[in-house]
Amino acid sequence: MIKHLGVVGAGTMGTGIAEAAVLSRIDVALYDVNGTVLRQALERIKADFKSRVVRGELKQEETSEAFTRIHPRTHLSDLSHCEIVAEAVLEDLRVKKDLFKHLEADTKPSTILASTTSSLSITAIASATRSPERVIGMHFLNPALGTELVEIVQGQQTSETAVRVARELVGQLGKKLIVVKDSPGFVVQRVSQALYGEALRLLGENVAAAEEIDRIVKVQGGFGTGPFERMDAVGLDVLLATAQSLYDEYGNEARFRPHAIHKKMVQSGMLGKRTGQGFYRYNQGK
Repeated sequence: MIKHLGVVGAGTMGTGIAEAAVLSRIDVALYDVNGTVLRQALERIKADFKSRVVRGELKQEETSEAFTRIHPRTHLSDLSHCEIVAEAVLEDLRVKKDLFKHLEADTKPSTILASTTSSLSITAIASATRSPERVIGMHFLNPALGTELVEIVQGQQTSETAVRVARELVGQLGKKLIVVKDSPGFVVQRVSQALYGEALRLLGENVAAAEEIDRIVKVQGGFGTGPFERMDAVGLDVLLATAQSLYDEYGNEARFRPHAIHKKMVQSGMLGKRTGQGFYRYNQGK
C-alpha cells in the first residue's frame, strides 16, 4: 500500500493528483519551487473541497481530514521518504530530464519516479538518470480528480517493480488503468489528437460550427463531451504542445500537423475554460 506520494509541480495537474490522493488517504508532499504557486494550489484545493461539500459529494469532516494530508514543500529532498514521486511540470523534454536527474539524487533508491507526460518519451526522460528502471509514465487525464483512466507507460528499461507500484497507486486512487509501451502520444493522445484534428478541419472548412460538431459527436457518437468542449477543458495551449510534439516525433506526418485555427487561438490567449474564452465563452465568476 502506498502511504506517501510526492507530487512535483503545483499547477492544474499536480494539484488534481494531490487532491485525488489525499481523498484516498495518501499523504502527499506537494512540491513547487515557487511558494506563491504552492499557496494558490492549496487555496484551489480548499475551494474545490468546499464546493464538493456544498454539492453533497463529500462531508465536511472528510475534506478537513484530507486537507491535513497535504504537505507543501519547496525542497526536493523533502520528498525523499515517498514510495513514488510523480512530476507534473512543463511539457518539455529538457526540463523533465533535468528534473529527473535531481529527483534521482534526492530520493531513496527504491523510490519510483513517474512522469505525467501525455506524449514525451519515457525512455528519453529515463536516459537522464543512472537508474532508468525506476522511471515510468503515469499519464493522468485532465482533470486528474474527475477522470477515471490512467495510462501507465513502460519505458525501455522500466522495471516490473515500477509497474507494480504504479498499478498499486492507481488502484488506491480508485481509477482504471491501461499499461502501454513507450510510443509518441501513447494510446490516449494518438486517439484524441485524431478526433481533435478532424474536428478542427471540419471547422476550418466551414462544414459546421463548433457547437454543431460537438452536438453530433455526443448524440451520434455517444461521447460525454464534444471535441471542442474537451479541448477547452484541457487547455488549448496544452493540446497544441502535444500536437506539435507528435508532429515532430512522427516526422511531420500531415495527420499530426497542428491546425492554423488552433495556433491562432493560443497566440491570442484564448486557451479555454481557465482563461474564460476558448471555442466557448465561460463565466469565470461562477
